[in-house]
Amino acid sequence: MSPIRSLSTRLLASVSVVLVLFFGLTIFALDLVFRDLSERTVHNRLETQVMALIAATDETDKGKLEPGQLLAEPRFNRPGSGLYGEIRRTDGTLTWRSMSTTGTNLSFPIGLRPGERKFGTLQLEDGTDVLALSIGLAWEFDNGRKRNMVFSAAETLEPYYTQLNRFRVQLFSWFGVLLVLLLAALAILFREVLKPLRRIEHEIEAIEAGSLSELGAGYPRELEGVTSNLNTLLRSERERLARYRNTLGNLAHSLKTPLAVMRNLLASAELKSVNAARELDEQVGRMDDIVGYQLKRAAAAASAGTGLGTAPVDVIEVLQQLRAALLKVHASRDLECRLDITSGSKYLGDRGDMMEVSGNLLDNAFKWCRHTIQVTVRPLTTPNTRREGLLLIVEDDGPGIAEEERVHVLERGARLDERVTGQGIGLSVVKEIAQANGGSVSIGTSQLGGARVEVRLPAGG
Repeated sequence: MSPIRSLSTRLLASVSVVLVLFFGLTIFALDLVFRDLSERTVHNRLETQVMALIAATDETDKGKLEPGQLLAEPRFNRPGSGLYGEIRRTDGTLTWRSMSTTGTNLSFPIGLRPGERKFGTLQLEDGTDVLALSIGLAWEFDNGRKRNMVFSAAETLEPYYTQLNRFRVQLFSWFGVLLVLLLAALAILFREVLKPLRRIEHEIEAIEAGSLSELGAGYPRELEGVTSNLNTLLRSERERLARYRNTLGNLAHSLKTPLAVMRNLLASAELKSVNAARELDEQVGRMDDIVGYQLKRAAAAASAGTGLGTAPVDVIEVLQQLRAALLKVHASRDLECRLDITSGSKYLGDRGDMMEVSGNLLDNAFKWCRHTIQVTVRPLTTPNTRREGLLLIVEDDGPGIAEEERVHVLERGARLDERVTGQGIGLSVVKEIAQANGGSVSIGTSQLGGARVEVRLPAGG
């Protein structure tokens, strides 16, 4: 059997099971109450009949006890009436038996002490159930003698069973109708409550068809997080696709000139000359720089996003790995790299982003510092977000960056000193990743005397 895919059908089926169980228990409890009440009613009625029988009984001339000819209940005198009576001594001697017991072979309890009562179910000869009440009584005769007698009355249960069955049919009918009405009301209610989910489904279909760019507003509070994250993801995917297209366009455009120069050199007779070989090498190097930069930029565009579906990145682990690697590279310079990281700091985004940003900043700091690098990491809280972002500060004691050059160094290919190896794209990649994540990069002067680069990486709301 295939699972039920409709959420409303699942809810309705679950509620139906709960209602059936609840109504079943309720019907069972009401049936018990009704049966107990009916039995009490029959008991009280039998007690009344026994008391009436005692009141109508008198001593005969022969010293026997018999009710008078005009009993309070004429059904005692009608065979098959369903009401039966009997008077016996406690030793079992029959004193009087109603005409209604003819052919029933009904046996009432005997041997009851005065004041003792016995109530229970008996059976007639044909198997019909009756409820019987027997009461022990000490009877004083006219001659002063006392004898213990047992007065009994019984009533057939057929009217009781008929009434009980009628009550059960009515009970099941009422609860059945109530169950249908409740399920119909719940189906309508579920349809209204689940309208926002159907709206999401229709809007996603419209997005797939290209008629919508993102989900609309006005959703219930419980769905706002889902819809806002979906919209953020959709916008991120559109921006990522645009970056890929731009990167490919830039790469194609950037390679046009070096390729044209190389084509001319290959076609010319000067290919064997030293100058031509040097110029060809320069163009190849330039193409390698362009490809390297565009690949880094594409990687930044691909990895930058909202952090949806990614595990938190342990900042301490990443920075310790980078510090250890760079200290080995610059082992001959006797450098010190201090880490001041708030315990438990996590980056809620892509690990590649964290490695790229931290790696470029630390690489620059190690190249330009004299002796000391200071790395500070603090949680970053921003308005209208439910998660903490990250504040990353890298400082060094190097020559620093002049104020008029701080905007320029964030541009691609910008290098303050051509003597230092590199392509001049590290800080530009940091800037692109930060901006793609809704953050920023700022450059200032460190208390150590060198540059201070501050990167803010907020978390998605």
